[in-house]
Amino acid sequence: MWSVSDEALLAGLASNDPEAAAAFVRRFQARVFGLAYTIVGDPASAEEIAQETLLRAWRHAGAYDRRRGRVETWLLSIARNLAIDHLRLRRGEPVDPDSLATKQALFMRAPEDPGGDQRQELASLREALAELPAEQRRALLMAALWGFTAHEISEMEGAPLGTTKSRIRSALLKLRGAHGVADER
Repeated sequence: MWSVSDEALLAGLASNDPEAAAAFVRRFQARVFGLAYTIVGDPASAEEIAQETLLRAWRHAGAYDRRRGRVETWLLSIARNLAIDHLRLRRGEPVDPDSLATKQALFMRAPEDPGGDQRQELASLREALAELPAEQRRALLMAALWGFTAHEISEMEGAPLGTTKSRIRSALLKLRGAHGVADER
């Protein structure tokens, strides 16, 4: 079966083609919602974030530059940023440690339907993350996925700020080493 490329669907979205827009939403809505839900942990908020993500994709479809990454990466980065913004607005609310553990478990779970190379990349990343000490993995995910600062993570974990920063840095170095990426110093 022939399939329209992500770039072609995005171009159709930019030109207000209703069929392309519907196909674009069908193709990406579950992934966008899934990422938002993993980050915010609330289905209603995740739904709003997903809707805003797809609306922004429509508004800014003409600004997409394929040299900077795939359509899916571009779209999911919009969703991630919106979800982090949502969390930052809720910063005054206490953070439940069990909720963070649940989010971490959701992230470590294999995705439902990634494609070929993406499946390999995700599996490799999850394996490397699983090999990290729990404190390093948790600090890295809290910073990278949920947008917490090292200071905020330090307070939530009850650890010194220097220790928290070291955990994040060590986790990044280990992930880079596992994927053959040289440290940029």
